Amino acid sequence: QVQLVESGGGLVQAGGSLRLSCATSGLRFSRYTMGWFCQAPGKEREFVAAVTWSDSSTYYADSVKGRFTISRDNAENTVSLQMNSLKPEDTAVYYCAASLYGTTSDYLKYAYWGQGTQVTVSS
Repeated sequence: QVQLVESGGGLVQAGGSLRLSCATSGLRFSRYTMGWFCQAPGKEREFVAAVTWSDSSTYYADSVKGRFTISRDNAENTVSLQMNSLKPEDTAVYYCAASLYGTTSDYLKYAYWGQGTQVTVSS
């Protein structure tokens, strides 16, 4: 049974930082591209960042470049998202997801999802 469990969300003031973590089990982690997505109320799910399985290349949405950093630990089967200089518009539920595609920001290409963790940034 595949499980992805996010943690690290919370309430933070604008300009602050949070580190999200996603613990996985039941999948061959090192062969999956791992991504983070977010969804704000009334909006569609949006791509945030991804790290590939092949060479740990990273990709980011334009809105988070220079502020967020995604990383993976294949020994621990975890993926993290360091979020700095947070803005109120970053407020959303953040999901980690796993994809067998090498490079993708398309949420339809992610097979497995966590339950999400809430990030709220106050102004």
